[in-house]
Amino acid sequence: MRWVAVVGARPNFMKIAPIYRAAVKHEGIEFFLVHTGQHYDGGMSDVFFDDLGLPQPDIHLGVGSGTHASQTGRVMVKFEEAVQEHGADLVIVVGDVNSTLAGALVASKLRIPLAHVEAGFRSYDRDMPEEINRVLTDAVSDFLFTPSEEASSNLLKEGIEKDRIFLVGDVMIDNLFANAGKAARSGIGKELGVEKGEYAVLTVHRPANVDSHETLSAIIDALRELSCRVRLVFPLHPRTEKMLSRHGLLEDLRAIRNLIVSRPLGAMDFQWLLTNARLVLTDSGGVQAESSALGVPCLTLRDRTERNETVKLGTNVLVGLDGDRIIMEAEKALSGSRPEPARISLWDGKASERIVEALLARRDSDRGGFRL
Repeated sequence: MRWVAVVGARPNFMKIAPIYRAAVKHEGIEFFLVHTGQHYDGGMSDVFFDDLGLPQPDIHLGVGSGTHASQTGRVMVKFEEAVQEHGADLVIVVGDVNSTLAGALVASKLRIPLAHVEAGFRSYDRDMPEEINRVLTDAVSDFLFTPSEEASSNLLKEGIEKDRIFLVGDVMIDNLFANAGKAARSGIGKELGVEKGEYAVLTVHRPANVDSHETLSAIIDALRELSCRVRLVFPLHPRTEKMLSRHGLLEDLRAIRNLIVSRPLGAMDFQWLLTNARLVLTDSGGVQAESSALGVPCLTLRDRTERNETVKLGTNVLVGLDGDRIIMEAEKALSGSRPEPARISLWDGKASERIVEALLARRDSDRGGFRL
């Protein structure tokens, strides 16, 4: 059986890697990897294949950047051509980026069984492009693999049939656990000149946070004050760097004392940095989960999150862009002892195995394909 996995952006690589490892253990599964090229910068793409042990993509669509509509449309056209040429018994999409939605729409229209990994996440904030992608992808998927009970409940409330929903756990945690030993050997701490437990990490990339001068200025103001309390490390996303330059704020950022601005980091380097941080500030959903699993206090620079389990059971606090709240919560985290890693249901490193087993159990050996 040919399982075609669609990846396009940095988070996709992290999520598909453990599924690939679980699938190739089984004879009869050909894992066919399609890279859309949504992320095309080497620091956001190529390095991850080496870090995560992923094979080179079978096909690279090379769509590049663009508006949401143009990027999604280009992926759809090229992915449809690829599937029609090479065939697929199953299409797997992960996460919530434009490539996820594009791959899902093509599979659905071609009537190819479709599996969505990380189904059911909801922030209930339609200003987030990712929220639109999630809702639409879930609506057309045949197999919906959820990371949490809340995610499963969200799908049921939206009218999705129970027998299409599979609670499996979080594949991001699979990756975190599987790569702990490799990440521990990273030399990024020495390269950046930081010691374990003596710095905070920042990641910012979402349009709501980086597209306007006002929001970027608020982030820089908070960082300037926070840098008086702890050393900061900021791996700079290419899009964030572009927007900082466009708004004339890049030099203001670089002028902050006690702030290290670094290149985008590979998976193992970033995992080392996160594992050994005293605090993390982020607008990334994946980092919210990883920090909770590691027991690193996390301040999320958003008012809502799709990963509510990290707020209820983990180390995550929603602070938005309220500078006073950011400093107050940061001081709490820096003055207290490091919390225990979160004990969240099915965060055991085996979500990907459950996904593959569920799919294999739904094979129709008499007719070929899957029982839908």
